[in-house]
Amino acid sequence: MAVRLRQLQAFREVARLGSMTAAAEQLKISQPAVSRLLSSFGDSVGFALFSRLGGRLIPTQESRYLLAEVERLLDSLEHIEELTQDLTNRKAGHLRIACLSGFAAVHLPGVLARFLAERPHVTAAVEPDRPERILEWIIQDQYNCGITDGFTSHPAVESQTIDIRTVCILPAGHPLASRTEIWPGDLAQERVIHTRRDGLFYQELNECFAAQGVTMNSWIEARQFSTACLLVAEGAGVSVVSALDGHCYADKGVVVRHFGPKLAHHLSILHPTHTPISLLTIDFIEAFIASLEPFRA
Repeated sequence: MAVRLRQLQAFREVARLGSMTAAAEQLKISQPAVSRLLSSFGDSVGFALFSRLGGRLIPTQESRYLLAEVERLLDSLEHIEELTQDLTNRKAGHLRIACLSGFAAVHLPGVLARFLAERPHVTAAVEPDRPERILEWIIQDQYNCGITDGFTSHPAVESQTIDIRTVCILPAGHPLASRTEIWPGDLAQERVIHTRRDGLFYQELNECFAAQGVTMNSWIEARQFSTACLLVAEGAGVSVVSALDGHCYADKGVVVRHFGPKLAHHLSILHPTHTPISLLTIDFIEAFIASLEPFRA
């Protein structure tokens, strides 16, 4: 039995309105066209679709059973059409984001909340972890995008690297807080809280100190900038962190000052290369990069 979508639509509208003329107006076609659709549909199913009562077309008993299924089918097709439109317009879908723990706590929530506010049918999952784990997830295509640092390259991963400027952060009331710019020489006698020694950022920071003939007074090693910020707020020492993290904690007991040497934090946004990137993911990455603009080196 060959049944066309337009036949089902005509059948439903005539059953609902009781008139071919009214159904034709609703479907924006002619009354003879509705008549032909019903005639061909009736021939396909092999029984009468309507009987006439008091000038109205009334579904037959057989049609009443059929109508329930037709309603469900057309509703499903309309839902698919709406969903397809939402996907095309990036208004529906699911976004999976892997990120550094610090971003999950201080910057990403605001970016994601604004992004989702414009897309009420989009859902999201955020998973914070260390850079090694984030890279593993992206390679395995478990997440749409990853936000990490220290990334170099991998054949299964495409990346964009954004250089974020750095700042020196001090506890409230620190003597150096009176300065607008801090150099390694100013920190020669300070206890420095820094990232892991095996990380690229620590190596570049150490080189900044060495270039000025200063030995960094290593005090506490912390994986995340956010941890360093909290420690500085507690008066445990000073630190050099990304401007993004520093400014996020500026109202939490830390003083933020420009760091003199040209030192950047290399932030990378990753996505798998072996599966096509979704339009929704592209939009999110663009929104996230735009949010970094005030902090770029």
